[in-house]
Amino acid sequence: MLRNPNGLANAVTVLLGVDVVLLVLSAFTEAWILADPSAAAEAVLSVESGLGLLAVAAACAILATAVVFVVWFHRVRRNAGVFAPDTQTRTPGWAVGAWFIPFANLWIPRQIAVEVWRASRQDPYAADGARELTVLNAWWTCFVAGLVLDRLSGTLYDRAETLDALATAAAWSVAGCVFAAAAGVLAILFVRRLTSMQHAKATGMLSAAK
Repeated sequence: MLRNPNGLANAVTVLLGVDVVLLVLSAFTEAWILADPSAAAEAVLSVESGLGLLAVAAACAILATAVVFVVWFHRVRRNAGVFAPDTQTRTPGWAVGAWFIPFANLWIPRQIAVEVWRASRQDPYAADGARELTVLNAWWTCFVAGLVLDRLSGTLYDRAETLDALATAAAWSVAGCVFAAAAGVLAILFVRRLTSMQHAKATGMLSAAK
């Protein structure tokens, strides 16, 4: 049974927009610290409360986005199973569970997204068009890069004992924020396009049934 993903897509879009704004603010904060390595330690201490609040806000926003995004992702996967069930190699449960499997979550969700995308086209069995998956692939690349850089910068911050080490951690953190913000923008485009494709296909199926 088809279920309308439009409401969830709207919620995901808003939450992703909030994430992007917070990530940009985080990048500017890290860049400000990086601009003067000699005063980095003092700067961190002077804005410690502000950085803490920003980190908490970003963490809460990302958590909320992740929950709503996964619910939307599961819904569009279920719809794909109605559109073209023989094109789906994993059950709808994987659209949720795959995100929580270490390492495998770096590629399985993308595979599911590609299959859902293809099933949501007017002709699910047609070959991929030129650059058809560009937004999806760009989103996933930036998403994975952002995750890796975030983990790296966190490790470097924990180990930093000198100003140079702190500056290096800040530099990697800025890079991570940039990739994560880009992933957020691309995710919005992906969500809107896929939702629109499913809406158009469902409308066509209903019209044909009448």
